Amino acid sequence: MNNDLRIAQEAVLEDIRVIAGKAGIAEKYLIPYGSNKAKVSLKINEEIGNNPDGKLILVTAINPTKAGEGKSTTTIGLADGLSKIGKNVMGCLREPSLGPVFGLKGGAAGGGYAQVVPMEEINLHFTGDMHAITTANNLIAAVLDNSIYQGNPLNIDPDRVVWKRCLDMNDRTLRNITIAQEKKTNGVERKDGFVITVATEVMAILCLSKDLRDFQERIGRCIVAYTYDGKPVTVKDLDVDGAAAVVMKEAIQPNLVQTLEHTPVLIHGGPFANIAHGCNSLIATKTALKLADYVVTEAGFGADLGAEKFLDIKCRLGGLKPNAVVIVATVRALKMHGGVEENLEEENVEAMLRGAGNLEKHIENIRQFGVPYIVAINKFSKDTPAEVEALKNWCAEKGCPVEESDGWACGGEGTKDLAAHVVRLCDEESHYAPIYDTDAPIDQKIIAISKKIYGATDVEFSDEAKEKIKIFIANGWDRMPVCMAKTPLSLTDDPKIKGRPTEFTVHVRDISISAGAGFIVAYTGTILTMPGLPKVPAACNMGVDENGNSFGIF
Repeated sequence: MNNDLRIAQEAVLEDIRVIAGKAGIAEKYLIPYGSNKAKVSLKINEEIGNNPDGKLILVTAINPTKAGEGKSTTTIGLADGLSKIGKNVMGCLREPSLGPVFGLKGGAAGGGYAQVVPMEEINLHFTGDMHAITTANNLIAAVLDNSIYQGNPLNIDPDRVVWKRCLDMNDRTLRNITIAQEKKTNGVERKDGFVITVATEVMAILCLSKDLRDFQERIGRCIVAYTYDGKPVTVKDLDVDGAAAVVMKEAIQPNLVQTLEHTPVLIHGGPFANIAHGCNSLIATKTALKLADYVVTEAGFGADLGAEKFLDIKCRLGGLKPNAVVIVATVRALKMHGGVEENLEEENVEAMLRGAGNLEKHIENIRQFGVPYIVAINKFSKDTPAEVEALKNWCAEKGCPVEESDGWACGGEGTKDLAAHVVRLCDEESHYAPIYDTDAPIDQKIIAISKKIYGATDVEFSDEAKEKIKIFIANGWDRMPVCMAKTPLSLTDDPKIKGRPTEFTVHVRDISISAGAGFIVAYTGTILTMPGLPKVPAACNMGVDENGNSFGIF
């Protein structure tokens, strides 16, 4: 079978106007970027706002291998499968970050015959949203430092600036830097640092805003620094909230593309789920729910991260009620959780069953939220019949609904059984409810997530985290949801611990406030907001051939 890039390059795409017609989007609301992608004007909501909502389906997963387990592939394949069985469906995905594209995982537009296209453009510059977010963030940083340099009228303490610059790239050398060196005309010298664009509060705000005005109000509330006497300084205090909104005027609109089988998909926003809230924009999701009978979306990494944040943050803040959850499991990841460190492609039923405890915990996590669910076995070409059958039997013994998902090899045809089962789940009653009350104390919300979702026995807070909790309470920032920053590779905060561990402690080393987004971030273990590149980055195997075709994007 051809690789992902070749399949995408050989695909014959329908004109984006045709795709818009399938989605029920009138051409007057379409802002084409060429013939194969477009933005959708927010004015469409004036026309479709009173339409009934479709069914909302979340795709999540177990704790993955470093290469991922195919949530996007399953999401796209399921959308195509629902279309194959005659359902009116749309997909909602996050936009890929250039960090993983050029780093380790490669692209995030699905795989095999379950892809969104144009795959290269989606994985690279797309419609410029990532660049707009980067620009808005760095505009705020530049104005902040200029204010300090130009007489510091806001009395900002340079040592208490908390707004960092950003770049949509993995670059460990930028985590801690010193700016304005050597000359006084360069500004006030201070310690600074970069985060990756998808971890910024600007990204989180884009994904939680209702419209551009809401975006400006939220960005204005962002805390950028503290004064010498400890008072918070906001973006609005810098008078740059309006300029940030100007930068985001086009980026606030969702992007319309298609799958290989021409199912409409909205791609908008792309926060990481290990250091941010890991969900595509509320604007895209709510627009799709007004246009389609079934909306399939995904949240990053495992159910301990993306799904928890989708259900505790996005659904709560956006007033959404999910109808079904698909938990993606792969034979190879379960073998890893069962103790296999190498040769994950070799048959090993025993190791897979040992690792099934990880899947069991994620099933329990989804059950806590009261939403009907199903396990989807995302098939890889090296999976053996014995392994797949053993996993299906394990699910049957546990009373867990399960279906195979073969979208990678067969597209929508390979997910029809999964799609039919999901439709039945959507007809059941969803008893969705978050797992904690936002009015609970900050530490209790963190403890609730750590114990209920991760399975921890204890939570340890650093002295710095304890002091910041006191500051947040004093400023009235304590009645917000919590966004946990944690490794995706383990249920614990240690990426080396696999399976379903017990008797462990979660270590909260720091917390921060995202006042504009409307949540508190708790940093656990050694999680970093600016990733680094691997020894051999994916970028080292990319290029353009003599015919002008890209290669190496996988």
